[in-house]
Amino acid sequence: MDDLTVSMFFESWELFREPVLAGVMLGALLGMLGVYVVIRRMVFFSAALSQVAGAGVALSFWVKVMVGASWLTSPYLGAAATSLVAVGYIMAHRDEESARRDSALGLIYLVGAAGTLAIGTRIVQELQDIESLLFGSAVAVLPEDFQMVLWTTTVIAAIHLWWHRGFVIVSIDAQDATVRGLPGRALEWVLLLSLAAAIAVSTRVIGALPTFAFSVLPAMAALKVAPNVGRAMAIAAVFGALAGFVGYAFAFLYQLPVGASQALVAAVIVAVMSLVGRALEAVARITPSAAPAA
Repeated sequence: MDDLTVSMFFESWELFREPVLAGVMLGALLGMLGVYVVIRRMVFFSAALSQVAGAGVALSFWVKVMVGASWLTSPYLGAAATSLVAVGYIMAHRDEESARRDSALGLIYLVGAAGTLAIGTRIVQELQDIESLLFGSAVAVLPEDFQMVLWTTTVIAAIHLWWHRGFVIVSIDAQDATVRGLPGRALEWVLLLSLAAAIAVSTRVIGALPTFAFSVLPAMAALKVAPNVGRAMAIAAVFGALAGFVGYAFAFLYQLPVGASQALVAAVIVAVMSLVGRALEAVARITPSAAPAA
């Protein structure tokens, strides 16, 4: 077989357009939201939600096999339901000490991962879908899934642009939000639920592995070079979109699993931005302060 080339990738754009654009949109959305995940030190929260959303999708497949297709067997409904339960459980442990919150997240992660694998053994006919959920190995996106990604990205991005200042304040210092008269508890619920919705849809469409990568790595990269949270969110969105596009292209060129390729590209961006951030710090240290000459 001849080696695949970049020109061949773009010549096949009509075939790859929807999965590539889905990865770009989800990468941008999760990259932006991932800044909150990183600054709130909730990286494990993102991992736990992606796993439990995957379990919800797998559960919907199992119910479909057992009782037949209906609106109750929608994989988005399954992902949303399990994610909502997880967010409620996390919020119930919101005021507890860090060790107990981490234990709650660990429980959610393990139940989600183990549940997906256990249910997968009961629905052999959906095995390919289960593998896609776990590893992001799907190379195609159905039109209805693409529409769901488009609507989810548009609505959640609009909410976060509208309530940006409140989300930033409650993420950095919840007590400061209360002092300012902001509805801190409500803002936190909306923030976590919007993140859960984005992760649930992303897990269903592209899989848990790239979803977790997009919700953490672009934000890590952006925070190494951004001067403030607002710019970090914009930069992280660009990095997430870049990882989604380049990761898919590399998967095509080198015949790699799509999700793994996207995650690795995001990791490379983190490594590069780490070097850039250190270089900027070094320049700042050696640059003389603007003191007036005698």
